[in-house]
Amino acid sequence: MVGAGVLSLPYAMSELGWGPGSVIMTLSWIITLYTLWQMVEMHEMVPGKRFDRYHELGQYAFGEKLGLWIVVPQQLTVEVGVNVVYMVTGGKCLKKFHETVCPSCSNIKTSYFIVIFASIHFVLSHLPNFNSISGVSLAAAVMSLSYSTVAWVASLEKGVQADVDYSYRAKTKSDGVFHFLSGLGEVAFAFAGHNVVLEIQATIPSTPEKPSKGPMWKGVVLAYIVVALCYFPVAMIGYWVFGNSVEDNILISLEKPAWLIAVANMFVVIHVIGSYQIYAMPVFDMMETLLVKRWNFTPCFRLRFITRSLYVAFTMFVGIAVPFFGGLLGFFGGLAFAPTTYFLPCIMWLAIYKPKRFGLSWTTNWVCIVFGILLMVLSPIGGLRTLILSAKNYQFFS
Repeated sequence: MVGAGVLSLPYAMSELGWGPGSVIMTLSWIITLYTLWQMVEMHEMVPGKRFDRYHELGQYAFGEKLGLWIVVPQQLTVEVGVNVVYMVTGGKCLKKFHETVCPSCSNIKTSYFIVIFASIHFVLSHLPNFNSISGVSLAAAVMSLSYSTVAWVASLEKGVQADVDYSYRAKTKSDGVFHFLSGLGEVAFAFAGHNVVLEIQATIPSTPEKPSKGPMWKGVVLAYIVVALCYFPVAMIGYWVFGNSVEDNILISLEKPAWLIAVANMFVVIHVIGSYQIYAMPVFDMMETLLVKRWNFTPCFRLRFITRSLYVAFTMFVGIAVPFFGGLLGFFGGLAFAPTTYFLPCIMWLAIYKPKRFGLSWTTNWVCIVFGILLMVLSPIGGLRTLILSAKNYQFFS
């Protein structure tokens, strides 16, 4: 659950302001916990059947063809978007680590560090399934908790800056609106575990006496407690210390102590290595299923090797071409994460369970749907503008 998006939360707060930022973060935490509960409940709602993929649940709710067309494009956008962002994150944090450890060394291009980060995935991507990467996932979970703690503790230790300014970072009203919209997307990106939750629940043994939703829900609650302990201190303390001068990655704003910042950046690298694989696994599964079932390819190591290597290469080249962390978060956060995380589970719940109109369940789901749709429509506008402005003075593949 805790992704690299946590590092941009102080930046999102500087775009949203104290009041709106605090409200949106709290609402996002509550709504996404509720929609995650819905997905855990719906995993085994049909006796003797488990919906192990997001699109299988969509097909049950909306019909075979429509369900596929509603869910798969959105899920792919999320997973590919996260992988691109994690390529950029891994490369930039390797670069920051290098600069911190060896400040006198000659400057190396960010694109080279992204290639170094990608080379790890050319190896790891050939592990067959989720159980194979459980060790990597455990390391990623420990690292995310560690660098989140370093981010807010180091900020607290640094203390409020003498020239701190909590006014909106935009200078004009139009800029302020676009920054606000981008900030919405950055918050949405941070809450992004729903796209692989069914695949993860599918690995838990289940019997009629002991269904998988019991241990899965315990895991979800624990994960969300950790999310709260990571996200809120990083967002609030980071913004409190740096104000509107905070960078889109809080670790870049922190310079000292050098050894701790270097270690925190390496924690991020280890974390995004594991998280990249978790989000890539469903994409590998979809690609290989399509090639075998639709185009009659023979399932073999060669097929897996070629498809997975091509996918890693694709995300690497996109990351090198557009290495703008904040803009990518704002754009993908709204475009892809809002539907699959904030309101698609609610629509499925209404379609399947058909709760009483204007009852508590019906009203709650519609509130989540309206909030999520506004997020999906508005935040990509701000994120796209940030990307365009960032690209103005950027030399591609530099």
